[in-house]
Amino acid sequence: MALSDDIKRILQDTLVLGDEVQSMDADSPLLGAIPELDSVGVVSVLTALEDEFDIVVEDDEVSAAVFQTLGTLTDFVDEKVG
Repeated sequence: MALSDDIKRILQDTLVLGDEVQSMDADSPLLGAIPELDSVGVVSVLTALEDEFDIVVEDDEVSAAVFQTLGTLTDFVDEKVG
């Protein structure tokens, strides 16, 4: 399974999104496009990502740019895992 598929599953489960998440691609916008991805949603997604991939995300690493698109979030996680 591709990393982006894992991240889509986490977004779907954490934010309780419908199946529309499965049609998302790397250019799909996240922050501002998904109402459930508010400040609490961002923290919930980050916590789920940390648990799933055994990574630690520091506060100063979190920015709107990370959550701009599915691709930017996937790249961020890929860097943390790698």
